[in-house]
Amino acid sequence: MSIDPYHESTWASFLNRGIVVLGGSDTDSRDSAFLQQQGDEEMQVPHQEFAEGPQSMEVISADAATAPESQPMEDPPTFKYRWTIDNLSRSNTKKLYSDIFYVGVYKWRVLIFPKGNNIDHLSLYLDVADSVNLPYGWSRFAHFSLAVVNQINGKYTIIKDAQHQFNARESDWGFTSFMSLSEFYDPSQGYLVNDTCVIEAEVTVRKVVDYWSYDSRKETGYVGLKNQGATCYMNSLLQTLYHIPYFRKAVYHMPTTENDMPSGSIPLALQSLYYKLQYSDNSVATKELTKSFGWDTYDSFMQHDVQELNRVLCEKLEDKMKGTVVEGTIQNLFEGHHMNYIECINVDYKSTRKESFYDLQLDVKGCRDVYASFDKYVAVERLEGDNKYQAENHGLQDAKKGVLFIDFPPVLQLQLKRFEYDFMRDTMVKINDRYEFPLQLDLDRDNGKYLSPDADRRIHNLYTLHSVLVHSGGVHGGHYYAFIRPSLSDQWFKFDDERVTKEEAKKALEEQYGGEEEVRAITTLFDTNALWNSVYANLALTICTLQLPQPNPGFNNTPFKFTKYSNAYMLVYIRESDTEKIVCNVDEKDIAEHLRIRLKKEQEEKEHKKKEKADAHLYTILKVARNEDLVEQIGREIFFDLVNHDKVRSFRIQKQLPFHHFKEEVAKEFGIPVQFLRFWLWAKRQNHTYRPNRPLTPQEEAQSVGQLREVSNKAHNAELKLFMEVELGLDLLPLALPSKTKEDILLFFKFYDPDKEDLRFAGRLFVKALGKPTEILSKLTEMAGFPPNEEIELYEEIKFEPKVMCEHIDMRLSFKSSQLEDGDIICYQKAIPITDRDQFRYPDIPSFLEYVRNRQVVHFRSLERPKENDFSLELSKHFSYDDVVERVAPLLRVDDPSKIRLTAHNCYSQQPKPQPIKFRGVDHLSDMLVHYNQTSDILYYEILDIPLSELQGLKTLKVAFHHATKEEVAIHSIRLPKNSTVSDVINNLKSKVELSRPDAELRLLEVFYHKIYKIFPPGEKIENINDQYWTLRAEEIPEEEKNLGSHGRLIHVYHFTRDHNQNQMQVQNFGDPFFFVIREAETLADIKIRIQKKLQIPDEKFLKWKFAFISLGRPEYLHDSDVVSNRFQRREIYGAWEQYLGLEHSDTSPKRAYPANQNRHAVDKPVKIYT
Repeated sequence: MSIDPYHESTWASFLNRGIVVLGGSDTDSRDSAFLQQQGDEEMQVPHQEFAEGPQSMEVISADAATAPESQPMEDPPTFKYRWTIDNLSRSNTKKLYSDIFYVGVYKWRVLIFPKGNNIDHLSLYLDVADSVNLPYGWSRFAHFSLAVVNQINGKYTIIKDAQHQFNARESDWGFTSFMSLSEFYDPSQGYLVNDTCVIEAEVTVRKVVDYWSYDSRKETGYVGLKNQGATCYMNSLLQTLYHIPYFRKAVYHMPTTENDMPSGSIPLALQSLYYKLQYSDNSVATKELTKSFGWDTYDSFMQHDVQELNRVLCEKLEDKMKGTVVEGTIQNLFEGHHMNYIECINVDYKSTRKESFYDLQLDVKGCRDVYASFDKYVAVERLEGDNKYQAENHGLQDAKKGVLFIDFPPVLQLQLKRFEYDFMRDTMVKINDRYEFPLQLDLDRDNGKYLSPDADRRIHNLYTLHSVLVHSGGVHGGHYYAFIRPSLSDQWFKFDDERVTKEEAKKALEEQYGGEEEVRAITTLFDTNALWNSVYANLALTICTLQLPQPNPGFNNTPFKFTKYSNAYMLVYIRESDTEKIVCNVDEKDIAEHLRIRLKKEQEEKEHKKKEKADAHLYTILKVARNEDLVEQIGREIFFDLVNHDKVRSFRIQKQLPFHHFKEEVAKEFGIPVQFLRFWLWAKRQNHTYRPNRPLTPQEEAQSVGQLREVSNKAHNAELKLFMEVELGLDLLPLALPSKTKEDILLFFKFYDPDKEDLRFAGRLFVKALGKPTEILSKLTEMAGFPPNEEIELYEEIKFEPKVMCEHIDMRLSFKSSQLEDGDIICYQKAIPITDRDQFRYPDIPSFLEYVRNRQVVHFRSLERPKENDFSLELSKHFSYDDVVERVAPLLRVDDPSKIRLTAHNCYSQQPKPQPIKFRGVDHLSDMLVHYNQTSDILYYEILDIPLSELQGLKTLKVAFHHATKEEVAIHSIRLPKNSTVSDVINNLKSKVELSRPDAELRLLEVFYHKIYKIFPPGEKIENINDQYWTLRAEEIPEEEKNLGSHGRLIHVYHFTRDHNQNQMQVQNFGDPFFFVIREAETLADIKIRIQKKLQIPDEKFLKWKFAFISLGRPEYLHDSDVVSNRFQRREIYGAWEQYLGLEHSDTSPKRAYPANQNRHAVDKPVKIYT
């Protein structure tokens, strides 16, 4: 049944706003009965001794504890209302309202259309009773169920539930097609008895959740984890492990020291993370943990497999726990054992092998539920016929092969195989089939059919569900979140990155089964929880929904089914007999003292910053630059302008404080009497430089700090920048400040030494506007330590963005004529004769500043070792490609720099770019270092055997040569001019390989995923042949292929396997494909003899092979008497490679198909924890 709003205008409002949210489907009676049966079963399970683990870990039942996360939360108001309607058929009104009932303080009523709302179905709605009297903008969110009671047999009562955000436009919501009128008015059905019907409504009113103000700790007692970009998969796993208290306690007991840094220690980073999850009021960042893994930013934006991360993390923790008090915790919690066996049927022989597991991968496809998957897991496989077992001392025998469990772990992790490879489409796909899992899992069922004879039957393997990890989306992306019962109570919680919410059991169980679902409503509720879930998964689903015709409340619209893309991906069960030990109390005494101190200090600093931020509007920041700052920074940290204001003394001052009071505070801070201080305001000039502009006036100093900031700061920044002027005598004591008139100009001086290539701050001077530089030469030479008669040159530093401008000053002109003003910078140096300039790299200030502005330290890495820095060079951004390799060559001991090829860095993947830099393809080094809007400082090098300029005119192909008579494959690099042909490649190859006959002819094939896709014509140009993703194979052409005649046919022959536990039609190719000539009327038996001879396979192995005609991935098995050529006379649909003779091998072990030659920088990106 579909849910429709009562008001017709509602549909238009939804579609106009583009809001489409799809609901869930009802549980049928059979499923309900099954779930009820599961819930009613009770088993007496004797206590099993669970490994105690480290003795220092005290285990206390969580029931006896009052941990912060176990505090009771306020439940939302709920009310159940029953409405009996007498003489219903006599009512002439179109609709009836029930009496008003209260849920908390909220008024509700039920609305019924006895004859249907313009439809042949009973229509039933929940209505806000006082909607017309509520204030403007009101809204109310409710989860409700409506029921028509069956008065003859209550189990046939029809119940439907929904949730909706009620508001002024949609004050009623419910079911237009609740049940058919014919069924309702049939007295024998029991819904209308003696002209009386009974309606029940159960309503739960929940708070309208504001995502931005939602407080997870306050609402649920728990906090979430921040998403770094694509780390939701990791967050869901970390939350699941955190809520296994015994695991958390073990993490706290891992030895760490106060000198450890979280970013370099996995144990400390995980301890810190779990401590914050336990005691913080806000969501917790995971950056320290991922840094401890050795991950960079790229890893944080690469979504991985949560199953793989679980295994890698547990292996790493298991290794870190060795030799500590918590050694063995991972095994004690998660390790189980099963027995692989092969048992002969006709002789007394059995082979067994015991293996351990930390999780179990269960099939989803073809299985109804977890029990069906376990049945499949232990299903017996018959080894008979061509697939007999080679038993020691007994030869080939019929046998049974299977798996049985020796023991299950206390914490059972079930990985559901939601992703598998589709061989028909040659891609990974997600399995969204419906798959049920029980709240209570009994692995002792059917007299312990999953257990081996060696299993300890005294241990009762009855498990209760602890957590459900969900994947929402498709195979190429999606979102992960988890439903967890931390204390195994009836209350479930959803952990969705930063947000934690209370959820009903149905959300965690039935709604995560997957499968198909009917559209039940289009609702205005915009659930921010669903935001991420729908980004990937529901894009296509939304498109489908928008293509539907607009529903009309007056007609019965056919329900629309769609696939549920959110479904369970991993299940965690806890054995009931071990619950008390695993779900134990974890408190501060389990946490190392140094960790508590460190984290409490971090929390205090965080609170302090939070308070500062809250009070920020009351304060302003004053940054005071002094002469000492200029001396310290110029020539070391900065070269342009005067100071970096982020590294000067700053003061946080209340805005209402008079400035003269602040001046007194500064005087005390620096130990200088206040009368010797003068403060200058800084100003940002149009050329983007920042200079002292003018001193504060007495009137300005009388103002408050806040007023002064507003007057002086046109950009309305929170900071006020000042320069503190102090005059010191020879004895370094402060002197009275000189008066400042309009004719006085304050200039700052920098001195440059070309011998040392050194720039430093020399001092500042007041000069007269009409004075000339010649008047201060003696003072400048004294400041530089030169003799009085030393000739010097003066330059004005004007700007440095977008390029350096530093101009020579004519000493014959006045300062005013040279347009110098307060705050300007003059750089000077010893005058260098023109004849001596070649002795210096940077003989004058402009050339030195140009060098500084464009210098770049570049880290060079070998292309073969892309993670390691080999050496670094300081280069100019203006260097050409030739300039760069010329300076790299000596460090690589390469005589010819043109043989060095460079590759740029990808700032996002942290890998080399796929293609190298073309010879003189860029103008400058700065162009080599730019990747989109990012700039790197890394280049990769490789040493060629010929100059790059020559290489770029050539095409290099990697060709795999298969010898005609020997089982060997040799890879050859063929380098030819780009305008060469395939014939040239073959001729070049002939000179390098050993042929079976001098006159043998060769051909070049294109092979991909173990199939032959193309025979290259001899005349085809090689320039466009791609050997990065396809394998190029060269081989001799057999004589029989040259003379096919009218009765011969050339077919493709490929090796393949099938996974008998999966879809019977799925074929996986492997090995080397080949061509084979078949004749008319030739049977399979004859062909087998020739193929065995060609491949030189021994009888024992060849007898196990099966032969099949395969078309479009579907195998049709052949008998020895079949005429094979008849199969290949069908019309070819896609090409010869889609119809082939398949050789099935009995070895069903997975064979991963890769191209022989991948992209030169392609990497398979597994989850790795490096430290």
